[in-house]
Amino acid sequence: MNKYELAVVVNAKIEDDEREQVVEKVKALVERFGGKISDVDEWGKRRLAYEIQKMKEGFYYFIHFESDAEVPSEIEQRIRIMDNVLRYLCVRQEA
Repeated sequence: MNKYELAVVVNAKIEDDEREQVVEKVKALVERFGGKISDVDEWGKRRLAYEIQKMKEGFYYFIHFESDAEVPSEIEQRIRIMDNVLRYLCVRQEA
């Protein structure tokens, strides 16, 4: 099992409950493919480095989890098609 950090930037123009649903969907994806979530950091609304889809701000979430090596690619395939996710990145953490 490897440790990973999944960074997700969610659309800031949607309602709070919709944003929570997006984060819950991402967490459910991690668990569906056998990942064990250890912690979720919510950084809140931050200014983006550059405009994405004419938006200047987004909500940042960092999800730390443990899983097998093939799980991050499965998760990224599903996140790629989610409407309210502006950007995402999954990186392996060194032990």
